[in-house]
Amino acid sequence: MSGSDYNGSTISRFPMSTWRLLPPYDDGETACAFGSLDAVFALRGENVSRDPQSETIRVGIGGAVYYVKRYRRAGKNPLRRWLLRPRVQAEWENLLAFASWGIACPPVAGYGLERRAGFFVRGALITREQADTIDLARLACERDPRLRERAWLAAIIPQAAQTARTIHEHGFTHNDFKWRNLLVDGTPTLYLIDCPCGEHWPEPFLRYRIIKDLACLDKVAKYQLSRTWRLRFFLAYTGKSRLAAADKRMIRRILRFFEGRE
Repeated sequence: MSGSDYNGSTISRFPMSTWRLLPPYDDGETACAFGSLDAVFALRGENVSRDPQSETIRVGIGGAVYYVKRYRRAGKNPLRRWLLRPRVQAEWENLLAFASWGIACPPVAGYGLERRAGFFVRGALITREQADTIDLARLACERDPRLRERAWLAAIIPQAAQTARTIHEHGFTHNDFKWRNLLVDGTPTLYLIDCPCGEHWPEPFLRYRIIKDLACLDKVAKYQLSRTWRLRFFLAYTGKSRLAAADKRMIRRILRFFEGRE
């Protein structure tokens, strides 16, 4: 199936379904469990989340754990059913892009969707669980002592800055760049997850979206981290050792972004 089938520019009177398992998940137990879109929608597992558009379940296959996200709606915008890229497609394409850019993220095991008469019917994305991880929002909520450990912060903050810098250098913004979408494991390594709303933007829209991404991160950081650590994040993000006048203007825009909306 060509890319045009995904975005709706090719219309058929018959159902069109595409499903792909990536190596090494296209063999053995995972191939049996995740072998088709019908099989994926028949799976039962632990309920993780549910909203009007999608549901996520957690299943164990062959000694590993997987998250299966199943969409029955293309997105909030009705145009996504036909003219726009469905959220599930955006989510798998964004995760695959992150991996190609060298960003740590959950491995994609399988993905696909079904259309009827060119309209989105359903779709799914399967990712393998990153073991021993916790999201940064939960660390903040639980007042985890790691958020006050110098060595841990010195390892995590440059990773967060490099992640942000990498996606922005590709003309891309996450659009939900919040602490809950950043996982950390015991090594510690930072992982970026859950990005159905991320998109590439041309200038001048890109600059505004970059400010929004960074403001989303700082919305929690200002309550959890010292000004020194927040400055270190920004310096690592810009790749500089000192702030220039333009950097100070950018910081002011970040700090003001959510004024009056909190």
